[in-house]
Amino acid sequence: MKVYKFGGASVRDAEGIKNIARIVLKEKSDLVIVVSAFGKTTNALEKVLKLWLARDYEYKNHLEAVYNYHSGVADDLFHDVDLVKSKIDDSFTFLKEYLRSAKPGEYDYEYDRIVSNGEIWSTIIVAEFLKNTGLDLEWIDIRKSLVTDDRFRDANIIWDESQKRINKVFDFTLHKFYLTQGFIGSTISGESTTLGREGSDYTAAILANILDAESVTVWKDVPGLLNADPKWLHDAEKLDEVSYREAVEMTFSGAKVIHPKTIKPLQNKNIPLFVKSFVNPEKEGTLVTEEPNLKKIIPVFVRKENQVLLSLLPKDFSFVMGDNLSSMFQAFIQHGIKVNLVDASAVSINVCVDDERSKIVNLLNDLKEEYLAVYNEDVVMLSVRHYTPASIERITAGHEILLEQRSRSMVRFVVRPIASLGLCRD
Repeated sequence: MKVYKFGGASVRDAEGIKNIARIVLKEKSDLVIVVSAFGKTTNALEKVLKLWLARDYEYKNHLEAVYNYHSGVADDLFHDVDLVKSKIDDSFTFLKEYLRSAKPGEYDYEYDRIVSNGEIWSTIIVAEFLKNTGLDLEWIDIRKSLVTDDRFRDANIIWDESQKRINKVFDFTLHKFYLTQGFIGSTISGESTTLGREGSDYTAAILANILDAESVTVWKDVPGLLNADPKWLHDAEKLDEVSYREAVEMTFSGAKVIHPKTIKPLQNKNIPLFVKSFVNPEKEGTLVTEEPNLKKIIPVFVRKENQVLLSLLPKDFSFVMGDNLSSMFQAFIQHGIKVNLVDASAVSINVCVDDERSKIVNLLNDLKEEYLAVYNEDVVMLSVRHYTPASIERITAGHEILLEQRSRSMVRFVVRPIASLGLCRD
């Protein structure tokens, strides 16, 4: 049994869905197909959510545009579109009624309840099209099987309960193909949750782990894992094979090709991951495995934008290490702030975090009695694995280096363009 995951770029229109069918029809093994929301649907639903929370009725027009997008794709795919549209209409009607009558709650809770619908709509359409090709396929609402805690927008998997439900539902004695959603799950009580932005890769890895899959293939609009984002460094090279550890380092540093949590469930059972192009599916792509066959080692560059460099200094000059460090990071966890880089001295600690301003403000309010805070906004974290002097010069030229962190095989810099100066203090 194998797991295939198709992202939003591969299902943005009717031609993309027809291409999925061509890829899937070539597969002889039992298969679980994990599908993301169409194109930019997640972004569009985030806009709907923000307008609704602001009591701006313009949200209705944005939601109608999302509906028309899905309806248009269905029209392009099906001769008899009534069955598919009735299923989509039922789901849209339920959401519209919720938005009309519900009193808005906390942002993260409402996010998961509203934005999770994108995966439901996309998979309804893709599943019906694949069935029409003759596939013995069953559509699964993964929210009934993938059980999480109630950490909305970044839920943690409850593995024991999920394993029981998933093994019961994905029964290959009944069907050869199953199609389900990435990114979403639900609590024990049935409240919708999401696994973090771009979390469909993680869903594929979870299912592969629980179902003991032979492999996972993530189908992308790139030829495989590259040693840099080609939009940043135009001479980026494809990596033929990388280790699990290498992939974890890349994703943690900010590489966006696969979700950071994807690797662990695969490494735990030594399940290989293939990253391949849905544009050229016959090409080999990249293999991620425990022991890759490395023909050459080249620098790997990662750029993570929209960062804040935050420095915390105890007001009483007490040492940062020990109890102070523990309580400080507990505060980061409580406010849902992920730390991308840590650098500590005796009486200060520097952290690089995503620029989620409201969370940072709340964190600093909690810490202000004991800590002074200095921060630089609009900074970038640059990482080079397998670095050389030339590779470092290439990415840091023209930047002011605010912080440098170096190990045997990895160097990270927090930088800003030399023209962009200014220090903010809290």
